[in-house]
Amino acid sequence: MLNTLPSRIALCSALVFGSHLLAEEEIKVRNNLVYATKDGKELKLDAYLPSGKGPRPSVLVIHGGGWMSGSKWQLGRYASALAKRGMNTFAINYRLAPKYKHPAQVEDCRDAVRWVRQNSKKFDGDPKRIGALGYSAGAHLSAMLAVTGMTAKQDPKGIGTEIVVAMGGGTPCEFFSLPAENKVLSYWLGGSRKQFPKVYQNASPISHLDAKDSPIFFFHGESDGLVRVTGAREMSEKMEKLGIDTQFHLIEEAGHFAAVFNLTAFEKGFDFLEKHLRRKNKKRK
Repeated sequence: MLNTLPSRIALCSALVFGSHLLAEEEIKVRNNLVYATKDGKELKLDAYLPSGKGPRPSVLVIHGGGWMSGSKWQLGRYASALAKRGMNTFAINYRLAPKYKHPAQVEDCRDAVRWVRQNSKKFDGDPKRIGALGYSAGAHLSAMLAVTGMTAKQDPKGIGTEIVVAMGGGTPCEFFSLPAENKVLSYWLGGSRKQFPKVYQNASPISHLDAKDSPIFFFHGESDGLVRVTGAREMSEKMEKLGIDTQFHLIEEAGHFAAVFNLTAFEKGFDFLEKHLRRKNKKRK
């Protein structure tokens, strides 16, 4: 569970991640494509596109920063590394707290999934094979996509927001452990858990979990004092009991910021994404 002030959470946005992940294919990058416009603000993404013929799977790449800071460039090297494995990747910006509170960030990620799905032909992608990855707040949003996906019939916009698989590092999975009157997340959730219990529950990925949800790969630093390891471990264990494919990779002695540099974790996570995205998946819902 989160265990510090927002100013520490926001440090995620200053990190430049994984620069030595294995890569094969050449890629091209298209910057600042608009995927949605809200409140007069254009929400943009960067597309990392491999060469060769498709249709290819796609992965949404979601930055961290405590839901209050960060940018799509933050995970650009991860997006590039995945593209060099032959997947379309889309690193996104989204609206930030405190101006925009939950569920604005989830809604933006859903709109990004819709945009990728609608534009898959343009990028030689497969609209049925979309995944997501993120770190910290971005991992939370990736997990939310995995457990709250809507089919085209369920989606009010008639497009569908469901994804096939997610990957998250340092993932905040539940917000029930905060003391009832603690306001550390009020900038994002509007107040304390005592004031807004339903909001805290709705923002917790683990509270949405059921047997029809998508697989998730978790990795977490053993010594993470910012986002405690217990939430992600508990969610992975619950997924196993429900029969959902999941992996939990613990990085010994690593804290929240050290874990983002663990190449072994990322390679295992990328393998997990590929396992699910390279095969033809049937609709689950």
